[in-house]
Amino acid sequence: MKKVEEKVENQITKEQLTKVQDQQKELNTLLRDIGYVETQKHLLLHKQAELNNSIEEYKADLEKEYGAISIDIETGAYTEIVKDTE
Repeated sequence: MKKVEEKVENQITKEQLTKVQDQQKELNTLLRDIGYVETQKHLLLHKQAELNNSIEEYKADLEKEYGAISIDIETGAYTEIVKDTE
């Protein structure tokens, strides 16, 4: 005997419900993934800030040793920075 699906008043079809549920699941997955990426971004920004501080500290150390200089990052050669005294 064939099952007859009863349609309840004020109810969408099973196919429509399945599509809505699938879309909601996909949206929830995307929102979760966005949250994960934002957390990773936050951690990376903190690491960048720490590295920037470390760079500035090392620049100060080098300036104590060599004075105000500009360093060629490829060769290590440096030139003195001459400040205008106007």
